[in-house]
Amino acid sequence: MYNLLKGKKGIIFGALDENSIAWKTAERVHEEGGTFVLTNAPIAMRMGQINQLAEKTGSEIIPADATSLDDLQQLVEKSVEILGGKLDFVLHSIGMSINVRKGKHYTDQNYDFTTKGWDVSAVSFHKVLQTLHKNDAMNEWGSIVALTYMAAQRTFPDYNDMADNKAYLESIARSFGYFYGKDKNVRVNTISQSPTPTTAGQGVKGFDGFIAYADMMSPLGNATAAECADYTLTLFSDLTRKVTMQNLYHDGGFSNTGVSNEVMEKFIK
Repeated sequence: MYNLLKGKKGIIFGALDENSIAWKTAERVHEEGGTFVLTNAPIAMRMGQINQLAEKTGSEIIPADATSLDDLQQLVEKSVEILGGKLDFVLHSIGMSINVRKGKHYTDQNYDFTTKGWDVSAVSFHKVLQTLHKNDAMNEWGSIVALTYMAAQRTFPDYNDMADNKAYLESIARSFGYFYGKDKNVRVNTISQSPTPTTAGQGVKGFDGFIAYADMMSPLGNATAAECADYTLTLFSDLTRKVTMQNLYHDGGFSNTGVSNEVMEKFIK
């Protein structure tokens, strides 16, 4: 521990269980001296073990639907009150595709499902940013991070409409990041993480293939959820004050590798 976040306060969205990146990030923030409020949608809270995390880190839980402006307003107001002042960091770790859950192919989407997934996975990030901005809830040089995946840039057939959602999410980070930087010196970034065996990730068809291929392609191997938590901490810290509007790859080098020897060997006769 380096006390990187000593005295810093924030909100962590999306901690479901010990496999989730948000969960690992919450543990590391706590270890580095930060305090925070945990939040998730009520239905997700019933599915996970967020109460255990709250007890372990001495944190309070505020249920909130991240697609609801009323819920977000209440969340921000209560968080500032509980934590005793403006926020220094926020993690948006939220994603969902009903089309994926229901086995709908990308070429045969149910558009009601598409709209709901887009709202939860991407537009919710804009709603979070807008609510924080309107309430002047972030301290100067604060940091807001959302988690994304490389399917926003490259095609992964079974990632379905989540790829579109992630592309939209990354665009929001750039666009809102400009205004938040100009207005308040607040940073907004996304982390493009390796495929990670979270509860949500494992719901994608062919996920085992995703993760094995990425590991074989990446010079450093896949980044774990715990390693992503460490990287997120650096973005929450004062060491990255001039990093904003970036989509930052945290994938062991996968994003810049054309082909690896290990993959070629699979096709050499």
